[in-house]
Amino acid sequence: MFSHIFIGVSDFPRALAFYRALMPVLGVQERFCEPGRPWAGWQSSPDPRPLLLIGTPFDGQPHTPGNGAMTAFMASSRAMVDLAHAAALAHGGRCEGPPGLRPEYHSNYYGAYFRDTEGNKLCVACHAAEVP
Repeated sequence: MFSHIFIGVSDFPRALAFYRALMPVLGVQERFCEPGRPWAGWQSSPDPRPLLLIGTPFDGQPHTPGNGAMTAFMASSRAMVDLAHAAALAHGGRCEGPPGLRPEYHSNYYGAYFRDTEGNKLCVACHAAEVP
């Protein structure tokens, strides 16, 4: 469904450190980084898409986080959600909802919400039942 998602940032080095800590927890590898541009991308595996990209806005204007906009990452386990949330907070993220079940979405929805170093809202969610 998605080719890529681009998340705007203003402080590229700080945002890069944040995403370099978060994405490996989710099992996603960095594909490229061009600090001079500045932008970086992570790709899904085994397919080359979708891509997650971070960078400064193309129009040269300052980045501002959108109200109501959120990017959600898939986790294969609830433990992965917990680890991703912890990594985000340890690298400058801000909690917007701790890891936990959210049965108002569905009975197995386990998610965590946080803001990156730029104020962009992110989610990591697992939709699978807990493995005993």
